Amino acid sequence: MAAQVEAVVEMSNINGNGVAASCRERLCSALDGLWRSIVGFAGKLAKIAREDPRRVAHALKVGLALTLVSVLYYVTPLFQGFGVSTLWAVLTVVVVMEFTVGGTLIKGLNRAFATLVAGFIAVGAHKVADLCGDKGEPILLAVFVFLLASAATFSRFIPEIKARYDYGVTIFILTFSLVAVSSYRVEELIKLAHQRFSTIVVGVLTCLATTVFVFPVWAGEDLHKLAAGNLDKLAGFLEGMEFECFREDPTSDDLENKAFLQVYKSVLNSKATEDSLCNFAKWEPGHGKFGFRHPWGQYQKLGALCRQCASSMEALASYVVTLTKSQYPEANPVLSFKVRATCGEMSLYSAKTLRELSAAIRTMTVPSKASTHMSAAVKAAKCLRSELSEDAALLEVMHVPVIASLLSDLVLQIQKITESVDNLAKLAKFKNPEKTQKEVVINVGS
Repeated sequence: MAAQVEAVVEMSNINGNGVAASCRERLCSALDGLWRSIVGFAGKLAKIAREDPRRVAHALKVGLALTLVSVLYYVTPLFQGFGVSTLWAVLTVVVVMEFTVGGTLIKGLNRAFATLVAGFIAVGAHKVADLCGDKGEPILLAVFVFLLASAATFSRFIPEIKARYDYGVTIFILTFSLVAVSSYRVEELIKLAHQRFSTIVVGVLTCLATTVFVFPVWAGEDLHKLAAGNLDKLAGFLEGMEFECFREDPTSDDLENKAFLQVYKSVLNSKATEDSLCNFAKWEPGHGKFGFRHPWGQYQKLGALCRQCASSMEALASYVVTLTKSQYPEANPVLSFKVRATCGEMSLYSAKTLRELSAAIRTMTVPSKASTHMSAAVKAAKCLRSELSEDAALLEVMHVPVIASLLSDLVLQIQKITESVDNLAKLAKFKNPEKTQKEVVINVGS
């Protein structure tokens, strides 16, 4: 009997130890998973900060702006002057503060102006409704709120207002409704409206001062760099085509996985970013190399031409990849080599043109060398088109004229891009390096 009891106790100890070991393993596994998640999240944050350190600065600027406006609430004399409405300054910083100066400026001015106009109209509506007596006042106020809110909401569908004043209209509806409705119960309506507007102005000014004077991020500069970067990506595609496909011994094995066939895709998806930056840039004051009335709209035209060019590149890349997979035989090697060489010239000169245009935009100088490369590319395209239209042997190698035709159309589109950059250089008054060099020579000689 005692032996049986000892056996039961021993078994229970073994089971207890096993359960404890299992619990420890589960706990260690959970802690290990939690630690890996924390490390992974920290790595992701570090990657985001490394990609654009300005994001860290923006986060610190928001904290600084909120700290500054909080003084209105903490300092008793200031709080007594503004009252509970000081919280509107904090709310203003939270909703107005944007990454770029233009974004903050457009939201700040929209908020301040919309609040001012809505406050005036709401006070006027209260004065008119007050003439109708206690019974008629709430009815007339409700009618005012219905009509103005409906009209303002419908105005948001107008493209021009949607693009530049959508946030202001939203604030107008919010402010008018709050002031008009609260006017029925609040006695000192004008004082309340004045306090709210004053605190909103303080919040807006705090946001603008922080955004402009503490590590400013200009939307105009980002748009300028985006335009130059898109031209570089298009040039990279053409350089890859010339090196991989149109040389005497093309290295077109596994062409589908080549990096140059992917660079143009980001250009196709740049419209939303481009439009947003352009809208913000139009609100920014003159800064750096960019004057007060810099032709920001020209960047949108240039971007549209770049996307058209990228679309043609997508068609050309798709056709070349399909042709490589099918291993289409060359029925006329001599003619194919001749066309390949001409296509290589077009690709090379077009790529040089785009590189020159990108460099001209970055340095804000007139693209003088680009016209030379563009003329060579257009000349090669015209010669190839004339040869393709006259040579009957091309019926044997139909894939040759298709590639040549796509590339010729691409050259014409790059010519339009060149003209667009020339217009930008004229409107923005880019420097002419040739004139600068002549002036230096004249000064040295004198």
